[in-house]
Amino acid sequence: MLFDGFDWDKGNRGKCLKHSVSVDEIENLFYENILVAPDIHHSSKEQRFRAIGITFEGRYLFIVFTMRLKNKLQLIRPISARYMHKKEVNAHEKEISRIQK
Repeated sequence: MLFDGFDWDKGNRGKCLKHSVSVDEIENLFYENILVAPDIHHSSKEQRFRAIGITFEGRYLFIVFTMRLKNKLQLIRPISARYMHKKEVNAHEKEISRIQK
């Protein structure tokens, strides 16, 4: 996925910080291995995506985001982010191991 940066304001920053996820953690995740899929259930006004990745501390992070074009720059606009629950992590790891077989 190609992008030029991130689109932050107090609205989306506050929503992510509400779940104790820092801006740095979110941004760093997009430069690592990350799984991205369309969020078809929440894409009525604009296309949204879901992303799952692992932070430098080894925690699984779930992010919902959209892409915005501003001043000819393709920006990622995080909508919300949270750490995944143990049950979600287990399901994700099981699915990854099934795919890799």
